[in-house]
Amino acid sequence: MSEDPARAALDAAVLAWTREEPWRLDEVRFERLALELFAFQFARCEPYARFCSARGRTPERVASWREIPAVPTGAFKELALRSFPASREAHVFRTSGTSTERRGELHLDTLVLYEAALLPSVRRFVLPDLESGARARLRILAPAPEEAPDSSLSHLFGCVRREFGDAASGFDVRAGALQIGTLLAALERAGPDGVPVALCGTAFAFVHLLDALAARGARLALPAGSRAMETGGFKGRSRELSREALHGAIEEALGIPAARIVNQYGMTELASSFYDSVLWDPSGPRRKLGPPWTRVRLLDPESGDDVAPGGVGMIAILDLANTGSVLALQTADLGRALAEGFEVLGRVPGAESRGCSIAADEMLAP
Repeated sequence: MSEDPARAALDAAVLAWTREEPWRLDEVRFERLALELFAFQFARCEPYARFCSARGRTPERVASWREIPAVPTGAFKELALRSFPASREAHVFRTSGTSTERRGELHLDTLVLYEAALLPSVRRFVLPDLESGARARLRILAPAPEEAPDSSLSHLFGCVRREFGDAASGFDVRAGALQIGTLLAALERAGPDGVPVALCGTAFAFVHLLDALAARGARLALPAGSRAMETGGFKGRSRELSREALHGAIEEALGIPAARIVNQYGMTELASSFYDSVLWDPSGPRRKLGPPWTRVRLLDPESGDDVAPGGVGMIAILDLANTGSVLALQTADLGRALAEGFEVLGRVPGAESRGCSIAADEMLAP
């Protein structure tokens, strides 16, 4: 629990929301908490306050969550955006990258709210049919948290395995390599047992699995009810692959229908994530859905204003679970509203680097 009474109250309010069932959109509560959290972070995160002030957006002038300035995710590569004293830092998650690249960082003083925010979405969108008290068979194409302690994705998978995984669940990337023999043995055992498998990992971890199966001339038919959850980009060191091509290859090689493959849209800088709707709402269009303590805006890349309904804009996300950092982030991804969710359409070339440069300059200015 934070020593700051205002922060403790905010954490408690958001934590209570993450534990509510069923989920309920509550615009009044979201507006109130978003404005309270904005005022809190403006007062305690000096770089963010400078960024907001440069736009004329102070707590006294902001009357709606839609007016809260969103920080480009690239700014997390330049500055430690903490809304708590540095002495209380307990964990740092870093974006992926090479050893020579500057990596974005999310600084946390507690993991309690972070974990409370991530688990309900996985339960709802990846494991909606898991009966209360039951455990799922999870095979995870990523390193364990102990091997990659600064990876937010490994931490997510570690929490999911702890909360939902059965005794035969496990991680299948070790020392940077997919342990194909161990993984195939686990998947082959699931067939005779009739146990559905939830196969989770990055998009290109799936590509490595598919390549290994192709090299062996092998195909698997995973039990009915199996599903896949993939995340991350589709551009690897050797080639680029579309999502449709990847899903088709997974269906062909593993027997998991494309309608049971869920893409996660998340990022290191956020506590909460968004997921394809296909398992939660199989009769509706495929779109990204998230928890009720988040909101998504679609912004014109030039003006920063909300695009007209049906228009394409840069995705900006407000996440109330980001109490220790900043609640509003602007991505470099393009999206469009779809039903009550949204679809991701690709990247804006150069947008992140431009936005990061401007943001960092404003944040560092005396």
